[in-house]
Amino acid sequence: MIDGNWSVGMITDERASPEQQQALVEIASGQACGPMANLAPLIGDFRGVEVKSIQFQRSGMNRSVFIPGVLDEAAQGVPGANADEPMYLDNVGHPASTRLALAKAVRSHLHAFGLDWDDDSGSNNGHFAPFSWQGG
Repeated sequence: MIDGNWSVGMITDERASPEQQQALVEIASGQACGPMANLAPLIGDFRGVEVKSIQFQRSGMNRSVFIPGVLDEAAQGVPGANADEPMYLDNVGHPASTRLALAKAVRSHLHAFGLDWDDDSGSNNGHFAPFSWQGG
């Protein structure tokens, strides 16, 4: 991944106003500074922005996101010493958060921007974290 030349497309939720959608594009592209500014140079093929209905679900240690006909991804937290909470990686250099909950990918299906990926193996890692980004 560090070599760059990433192929990237962005989907914004249809409930966002045009101003919110533009702000999201600026954040994700690194134009608004913040954590994504460090990743922007790795994008070699930007495939555009689409507006769709995005559905997020959170139940206990399970997380999923669904965009009809485009994306269906789910992850399940890996239980820690307290079985009701996942194990965490702390003090990590990740753009979303310095604390990541460990998880395993349950399913991952992507069909957008000319990219296709289907995986139901359950053998890939995952993680989740709350985040709040501030512009620079």
